[in-house]
Amino acid sequence: MKQTFKQIVSAAILALLFIGCSKAPITGRNQFIMVSPQQELALGFESAKQVLQTQKVSTDPVRNAQVKRIGQRIAQTTEALHHVNYKWEFFVIDNEEEANAFCLPGGKVFVYTGLFKYVANDDELAAIMGHEIAHALARHGAERMSAGQAQQISGQVLGAVMQSRGNPASTAMVMQAFGIGTQLGVMLPHSRTQEYEADHIGLVLAAKSGYNPRSALSFWEKFGASGETPAEYMSTHPAPANRIAEIKALLPKTIPMYEAARR
Repeated sequence: MKQTFKQIVSAAILALLFIGCSKAPITGRNQFIMVSPQQELALGFESAKQVLQTQKVSTDPVRNAQVKRIGQRIAQTTEALHHVNYKWEFFVIDNEEEANAFCLPGGKVFVYTGLFKYVANDDELAAIMGHEIAHALARHGAERMSAGQAQQISGQVLGAVMQSRGNPASTAMVMQAFGIGTQLGVMLPHSRTQEYEADHIGLVLAAKSGYNPRSALSFWEKFGASGETPAEYMSTHPAPANRIAEIKALLPKTIPMYEAARR
């Protein structure tokens, strides 16, 4: 009987591993994702509603136009290359204290006004928006949720979340998986692996949309000098210097993409 039980458990685990295996776009990194795209999109839309209900959307016509213009170009590239079917929307959140941005599954992109003090042009903003869109495209939030589910084995966490959408506790758990703090004004870090991967994918998306990938360097140099980020050993975010080094290594590949898109 014990042997039979072990065999059943082993078979269940192998089945979960088989179902959950996927690859990240562009990088090809192996991922374990148990959350279906439909479930992820539903959770993303629910989280977007909460953001819009609790945060002040900016009415600044210049900033809104800039974010929408850049976002739509990167969205078109993303759709063409990866055939996702997102319902894209772009919002500027009026919060000068928060220098950040994020993208929820389904293409809901939010940029905080505090970020603009480090952004000199469309190319720099495209580097950040490309990075955030890359998190959604690579399904990093679903990957984080799946890691938690794997520890539970039974997958009851997602079931509880899906059955109780709108419940504050379950919504907070989902939003943490997407990298959004429960108080919303705080961005929670993805893993360093996911951060570097989003830099890579985002740089490719921005370059193929006609935005200069060199501008990612100028943005991160300014942001790193601002003191907005903690030391790498205190955070799962890469240190700006290490991030810049990784971006420099990607430029020989992404600059030709940019130049081809500009022709």
